[in-house]
Amino acid sequence: MTVTLTDTAPPSTTELLTGVLLGPEHRREHGFWQRLISTEPFRRPAGGTPEERLELAYDRLRILNLSLDSGARLASDPRALAALHAWLGPVDPALTTVAGIHYNLFLGSLLDHECAGRRDLSDYLTMRRIGTFLCTEVAHGNNAAAMETTATYDRERDGFVLHTPNPGAQKFMPNTSPAGGAKSGLVAARLVADGADHGVRLFLVPLTDEVRALPGIRVRRLPARMGSPVDHCLTSFDQLFVERDALLGSAEEGGAPGEFMTGPGDRRRRFLTSIGRVTPGRISMSACAAGSARATLAVAVRYGGHRMISGSRGAPPVPVNAHRTHHGPLASAMATVFAMSLLYRRAQERWEACADEDGRTEAGRLVDVAKAWITWRAREVIVESRERCGAQALLENNGMTELVTGVEGAITAEGDNIALYAKAAADMLFAAEPGRDDVPAPRPGDLADPRFLGGLLASVQDIWFARARARALRAPDADAFGRWNAASGPALRGVEAYAYRQAAEAYAEARAALPPGEARDRLAELEQLFAVEWISRNSGDLLAAGLLSGDQVEALPEAVEELVAAVAAHAPELADSFALPERLLADWPIAGPGYADAYDDPGGPWNTVPADAR
Repeated sequence: MTVTLTDTAPPSTTELLTGVLLGPEHRREHGFWQRLISTEPFRRPAGGTPEERLELAYDRLRILNLSLDSGARLASDPRALAALHAWLGPVDPALTTVAGIHYNLFLGSLLDHECAGRRDLSDYLTMRRIGTFLCTEVAHGNNAAAMETTATYDRERDGFVLHTPNPGAQKFMPNTSPAGGAKSGLVAARLVADGADHGVRLFLVPLTDEVRALPGIRVRRLPARMGSPVDHCLTSFDQLFVERDALLGSAEEGGAPGEFMTGPGDRRRRFLTSIGRVTPGRISMSACAAGSARATLAVAVRYGGHRMISGSRGAPPVPVNAHRTHHGPLASAMATVFAMSLLYRRAQERWEACADEDGRTEAGRLVDVAKAWITWRAREVIVESRERCGAQALLENNGMTELVTGVEGAITAEGDNIALYAKAAADMLFAAEPGRDDVPAPRPGDLADPRFLGGLLASVQDIWFARARARALRAPDADAFGRWNAASGPALRGVEAYAYRQAAEAYAEARAALPPGEARDRLAELEQLFAVEWISRNSGDLLAAGLLSGDQVEALPEAVEELVAAVAAHAPELADSFALPERLLADWPIAGPGYADAYDDPGGPWNTVPADAR
C-alpha cells in the first residue's frame, strides 16, 4: 500500500485572527449559523411595516427550528446559544429576541428544572406553541423581594390560582400576544400555601391560542419601542387555575399534596435556580452586541475604502479612509471590537469551568460586568461606524439603523447595565486588598511593554476602589445607604477599570497563543492601542500615583498616533477576519463598491435614448 502525504497549507493571517475572535472551534461552533444566515429566507427584505417585519421574525423562527437537529440540544448548549445571538443579531434583531426567549429562557429553564422525559416538550420543540418568559413586573422589575403576582395553592383542586393583584404587578414586556402563533409562558409568581410564603417560583402556563389570550389571562400590547418590532405586552392573571404540575420542579417537593417543605434558604436557592438562565442570557447578549459591532464596523471600513472624495488642490480623488479623521476612530473601534469578542469568550469560559460556589460567584461577576461593558462599548462602536458612513447609513436598506437602536435593548435586557455594575461594585468594594504585588515600579517602564501596560491597567482599578473605600469609611457607620452612595461613583469607575483589565488580559493570552508572524503582530498592535488609549484617559491618576513619569505622559499621544496608523493600515484585512458571509454583506449596498447602483432610476435621463439618436 502506498501512502501519499499532502502538505497542508498553514492558516492565513485572516484565519488565525478569526480563531482569536470566535475561538479555536469556530468552524464547528459558528459554521451552521454563518451558513443559515446566507440562505434565501434570511436575506434582507425590502421595506415592510412593523407588523410585517414581526411576522417575518416568527416565520424565520420556525424555519430556524426546522433547520436544527434538536431544539433541546440548542437550548442545553450555552455556546450554541451565544453563537445564535452573534450571527442572527446583525441580520434580524427581532428574530434574535424571540429566539433567545424561546430557546434560552423558556425551553432552557424547562430542561434545567425537569427530570429528562418527565414532561412532554414536543409542542415547544416543534413550535406548535412558542415559549416566552414572564418575570419582570411593571413596578418591581426583577426584584423578587417585591414581586406581587401570586400563585395560591388550592388544596381541594390540588393546583394553583394565579392572580395579579394591582397594576404594578402586571408582567412587563414579555412577547405574549398571539403574533406568531399560540404561546405558552413560564410565569414567575410567589407561591402561597395556607398563608405561608414559599418564595418566587416558575409556573408553566398556556397563554394564547393562535387568535387571542386564553380565559383568565389579559394581554395588552405595549406602545411601539425603539428598534426592531417585537410584540412586547402587559400580561395579567385573573384567578387563573393551573394544575399542580404547572409548578416547575414540583416532583422535587415530595410529601402529600399540599405540602411545600421550603425554608428561607430553600426559597432563595429555588428563586436563583428559577432565574438561572439569566446568566447564559447575559453571555448571549454580549455575543449579540459583539456580533452587531463587528458587522457595522466591517461595513464602515468597506464603505470608507470605496467612497472617494476629491483630493486637495487638484490631486486625484482618494478614499475617505485615507484621512486620519476618518480612519482614526475606526482603528480605535477595531481594537475595542477585538477586546469585546475576547472578553465575552473569557467570561463564557470562566463560567463553564467553575467547579465550586466561590468560583461560580467570581465567574458570574465577570459575566455580569462583561455584559454591561460589552454592550456599552458596542453602542459606541455602532454609532461611530454609522457616523463614518454619513447619511447613507441612516437608510434602513443599508442595515445599520436597526443595530443602532437594537443595541439599546441589549443594554437593558437580562439585567440593566448600571444595576449589574452596581452589584459588582458592592461585591468588590472591600474584597480587594489595598495594595498589589504586581504593580510595576514607576520607572523604568516601557509603553511598548505589554506587562508594564497590564500593571498600569491593574493600578487604575486599584486607584478607583481605594477612593471608593476611603469615601465609604468617611460616612457614618450606622448609615449603610449613605456609605454606599458615598462610595458608588468611584466604585463604578473601579468596575469599569476591572472590565478593561480583564479584556487586556484576554488580549495577552490570545497573543501568546498565536505563532510568531503577521497574525501575532496585528493582534499585538490592537492590544497595545486598546491599552494605551485607556491609560491615556487615566494618565493624570497614574502620574499622581507615581506610576507614570511626566515624560511617559507626554509620550502617550504620540504612541496612540503611531498605533492608530499601524492598525488602520491593515483595517480591511482585520475586518475580513470577522468572517461575515458575503451573502449577508451583499444585502447592505454600502458594503460594496457599486453602492450607488442601488439608487439607479430606469426612467432617469442617463437611461433614456434621445429621440434624435433613435
